[in-house]
Amino acid sequence: MAALLGLEPDLEVVAEVGRGDEVVDACRANEVDVAMLDVQMPGLDGLTATARLKSELPGVRVLIVTTFGRPGFIRRAIQAGADGFVVKDTPARQLADAVRRVYAGEPVIDPLLAADSVMVGESPLTRREAEVLRCASGGGTVATIARQLQLSQGTVRNHLSSAIGKTGAATRAEAARIAGDNGWL
Repeated sequence: MAALLGLEPDLEVVAEVGRGDEVVDACRANEVDVAMLDVQMPGLDGLTATARLKSELPGVRVLIVTTFGRPGFIRRAIQAGADGFVVKDTPARQLADAVRRVYAGEPVIDPLLAADSVMVGESPLTRREAEVLRCASGGGTVATIARQLQLSQGTVRNHLSSAIGKTGAATRAEAARIAGDNGWL
């Protein structure tokens, strides 16, 4: 991606990092105008890195470029401060145009993902239900999840039951899959 953008006469790739926890320092050191981040990055996910970047360097624009084009991720990215959201298979010319538009202050969102986001709507899960489901998706027992989140086992069961109901799932594994597929986790 960097190589393709580097071919554009008006764009210059000034830094590349492999971890989300390196983003702010790289942007600060290289006077970045537009940061391109993925949703899932090691060290710190792209949405958290976006929020941190916007907090520490509010003038830097953020374009999320991801393979994870799930509706819930768009909403969460925008809430974190992202200025744009496109998928990685966007043709190079359109990607370069998205960078230019984000730099100019225009919001850029892949139109198909935007339509999906409107159709799916906001996550029905509370913050705590999503947190419990995230832990449950790793296969942890109720006791393990309770210890990890410092909750009682009964509270964990209640959150799982509520999440299962809200997602229309039959099991907590299915609820976690549905929530993950929609970008709610």
